[in-house]
Amino acid sequence: MSRVALVTGGTRGIGAAISIALGAAGYRVAANFAGNEERARSFGEETGIPVFKWDVSSYQACAEGVARIEAELGPVEVLVNNAGITRDAMFHKMTPDQWNEVIATNLTGLFNTTHNVWAGMRDRNFGRIINISSINGQKGQMGQVNYSAAKAGDLGFTKALAQEGAAKNITVNAICPGYIATEMVKAIPETVLKERIIPQIPVGRLGEPEEIARCVVFLASDDAGFITGSTMTANGGQHFV
Repeated sequence: MSRVALVTGGTRGIGAAISIALGAAGYRVAANFAGNEERARSFGEETGIPVFKWDVSSYQACAEGVARIEAELGPVEVLVNNAGITRDAMFHKMTPDQWNEVIATNLTGLFNTTHNVWAGMRDRNFGRIINISSINGQKGQMGQVNYSAAKAGDLGFTKALAQEGAAKNITVNAICPGYIATEMVKAIPETVLKERIIPQIPVGRLGEPEEIARCVVFLASDDAGFITGSTMTANGGQHFV
């Protein structure tokens, strides 16, 4: 029987590409979403991937969501923590709400979701956890102190949890995408993209969501069993670690 993979934020952008790629690789995929019901419904209809609505910033919602998935599809053996939001502002203008909302989703959301699949992975002596961080968690970004802090925290979470999971055959890894051609990035004015962003990327283009998805499929596979606590950078050479 194929393994069950849960992708948070799995119906749009990078998350949608990950859900589709895992499905094509033979996983039974559950795609979580938080807000856009119309988009999630159309995604489910187009792909045949079941969608589940909850907010990863709520521990109780994660517990209930994971329970629903495991009742319908089976135990979650692959978890992709992809859900994320931005609330950009220069620090002197950033509000406590902008800080707390980003930390709650982009960092605490990892704890909330992972904690609810961890015991089962330990019992079964197998698991794959893949955390989608960001280039801006590695290098920082002006106007994104909240986002950069959360995404840097994701990397610390990955390295510490990998040490706990290794003896139980659970790998925990992170991927740090650079600028990817999602709706959010494409909404940036074309002059800004061409004059300020793409010139910083040595390969001379934005990444594609499917390129991040292929990284996820590899890290989820048995072939990646000796890789844990690692950060895979996929940024076109924009930032070296």
